[in-house]
Amino acid sequence: MFGHDICLVSALLAAAGAVLPALLLLVVSRLLWEIRWSITRDRTCKLPLPQGSMGWPLVGETFHWLIQGSSFHISRREKHGNVFKTHLLGKPLIRVTGAENIRKILLGEHTLVCTQWPQSTRIILGPNTLVNSVGDLHKRKRKILAKVFSRGALEAYLSHLQDVVKSEIAKWCTEIGSVDVYTAAKSLTFRIAVRVLLGLRLEEQQITSLSKTFEQLMNNLFSLPIDTPISGLRKGIRAREILHSAMEKIIEEKLKKQQTSDYCDAFDYMLSSAKEDDYELTMQELKETAVELIFAAHSTTASASTSLILQLLRHPDVSERARAELESEGLIGDVHGYCRSRCHGNIISEESNAAEKSTSEWRSVMNKTTCFEAGDKEEGHRSWTHVPYLSLEKLNQLSYLDCVVREVLRFLPPVSGGYRTVLQTFELNGYQIPKGWSIMYSIRDTHETAEAYQNPELFDPDRFCTDRNESKTDRFSYVPFGGGVRRCIGRELALIVLKTLAVELLATVDCTLATETYPRMQTVPIVHPVNGLHVFFNYRTHGVERNRRESTHI
Repeated sequence: MFGHDICLVSALLAAAGAVLPALLLLVVSRLLWEIRWSITRDRTCKLPLPQGSMGWPLVGETFHWLIQGSSFHISRREKHGNVFKTHLLGKPLIRVTGAENIRKILLGEHTLVCTQWPQSTRIILGPNTLVNSVGDLHKRKRKILAKVFSRGALEAYLSHLQDVVKSEIAKWCTEIGSVDVYTAAKSLTFRIAVRVLLGLRLEEQQITSLSKTFEQLMNNLFSLPIDTPISGLRKGIRAREILHSAMEKIIEEKLKKQQTSDYCDAFDYMLSSAKEDDYELTMQELKETAVELIFAAHSTTASASTSLILQLLRHPDVSERARAELESEGLIGDVHGYCRSRCHGNIISEESNAAEKSTSEWRSVMNKTTCFEAGDKEEGHRSWTHVPYLSLEKLNQLSYLDCVVREVLRFLPPVSGGYRTVLQTFELNGYQIPKGWSIMYSIRDTHETAEAYQNPELFDPDRFCTDRNESKTDRFSYVPFGGGVRRCIGRELALIVLKTLAVELLATVDCTLATETYPRMQTVPIVHPVNGLHVFFNYRTHGVERNRRESTHI
């Protein structure tokens, strides 16, 4: 027995002897890592670095951030305040919250700070994109792209955009089961980018293939800047090369063709604007810009579209009030008839052939789209609502809908913040922000904590109504599109997409939640529902007894 105890003690001592050095090495390495970054402070400035942790060597706190999502920033903000340091995606980073702090950053572009996306993002998107350009190059590119998002261009896009929205909603309504809204929204915004902005009329197989490749690019856009065969960065680069190869062939064909219609897409406007500015765009610039246009119109707008549908489901009173506004503006009309064939086959076959039709023919197809009594989807009577083609003027008249969309973007901004590199040391909240470091201003945290808002934790569209307009007290308390010279150039297009989607859904569709509870929202890298937002979509019917599902609906 005594010998057994001795053996046990010896084994424990041996294990401790093996573990303790490893633990000591970890502690020492982490301490040296903290020291390594503390000595990078600007010694000419007497202010201290912000509080916070730099995490573990090389990886910093990246894995904590990816796993914890928004709770990562909330816990550190509660512990360290509105300005704290961390280390994410291979870079030392200072995260900033608060309208006044954000004002200083956004108005300090080109003097205090300059744009700085994570290294992986810069590598994957390429050096010729607007987001990666600085100084005079940024000004020139922004001037060229400004015409792409001018009022005249947006008016030209609108009817084509509405066609795509109608088409995608038709698919949702003919789905046998529930629809994963986030996946469906990404399909919608990808098609808007490809068809409306790039003016590409592709076969369904091509669209599906490009969409999957683009999804792979997006999934690896924010990754560690380590280029190995199995790294996220390498996967993103491979996806980019596939997209560039496909885009080059498509662009070459597009440039060879003469303009045969009155419709101008974003590429047409961009080429025209560059010509006016005596700037010749290279093929590499065109490829990178094409991917950037998809990037700008795709994930963030899909996120916002999903959040819009989620909030309309959560707040049926808001939905009814917005629907009443549509009725008062004459945007809801009834169409009656009798269906003699299955709508699923009609919609899918007509939509897939629409790429070969002219715009007028495609509008005719969509105006004739048939739909069935909710919950049935079999042959029988039909009676549905119809939305006429919209104009920018009509959208601007929908004041309450505008408040709803603005509140969705405040409550669940698609992007949590923006990155910058510090050009010269400056002060925030009593701390030094040293030259050379990265800084990220938090959109979401600022929206949640800004003093301008009464009860910011509540979803309340009325806060943006004329008599309240809470954000008017400080414009930097509401920054879903950023601000300053880097403010999102496509913000008006994003708002048009959201409003058009809302109009079509509220006027023509009943939505019911397919699950017992609402999903939790993940915020990294873009706001989206964990495990999806599953919803049943059915066309709204009139004068027909409906078999409603027992669930939340709008």
